Amino acid sequence: MTDELTTSVLADLRSVIPSHKVTFTQAKRIAEQQANRLLALSGVTTGPQPSGSLIGRLPRIRIVTDELPASVSGTTHWSGSHWIIVLNQADPVARQRFTLMHEFKHIIDHGRVDQLYTGNNRYTAAEQAERSADYFAACFLMPKRLVKAAWSRGLQTSARLAQEFGVSTLAMEVRLNQTRINAVRDTGLKLPSYAMTNARHAMTIRPLTAEGA
Repeated sequence: MTDELTTSVLADLRSVIPSHKVTFTQAKRIAEQQANRLLALSGVTTGPQPSGSLIGRLPRIRIVTDELPASVSGTTHWSGSHWIIVLNQADPVARQRFTLMHEFKHIIDHGRVDQLYTGNNRYTAAEQAERSADYFAACFLMPKRLVKAAWSRGLQTSARLAQEFGVSTLAMEVRLNQTRINAVRDTGLKLPSYAMTNARHAMTIRPLTAEGA
C-alpha cells in the first residue's frame, strides 16, 4: 500500500456502508466487500496477509500489546487523537493477527453501527457486530480464492492451511465451513458458521465521542 493511499483507507472502507439500515446478511456482505477492498490496497496476493504492518501504517491508529485478562483477546478505544488497539500479549501471534483485524472492523464501523446492526430473533445488535468483525477478519486473513488456490496446490488439511495463512487451526476450520472448500478437518469439532472467538472474546471499549475518527 502506498503512503498516498493510507490516509484514505478508512474513508474508502466506510464508503460502502449505506446510510439506511441493513439486514445482518447484508452487513456480512459489506464486511466481505470491505475485506476485499483492503486486500486490493495491500497488494499482497499470496501467503499470510500483513495485518500488523498494514494497519499500523494507517494514520491515527496505534497497535500495542499488553497484559489483559485471559478471557479478553483485545480492546479498542479512542484516546482523543488516535485509535488504540490493545492485543493480549499472552496470545499466540496467529490469534493476535485475527484479533487485530476484528478490532479494526470495529473502528471501520464506528458511527455506523446503528445502520449495520439492528438485531434479530437470533442475535442482538451487539452480537451481530462481534460476528461481523469475526467475518471481516476471516475474509481478510483467509481470502476464499487464496485458500482455494492453496488447497489446489496440495495443502488439503486445515492445519496445513492454517500454517500457510498464519491463523489458528480453529479459525481455518470455521473458514472452511464458511467457504465450503473441501479440505480435511483436523479437529473433528462441530463448528458454528461464525464465532471464531467463541471461547474468548475481544472486548471493544467504545468512546463517548470520537469526532472525525
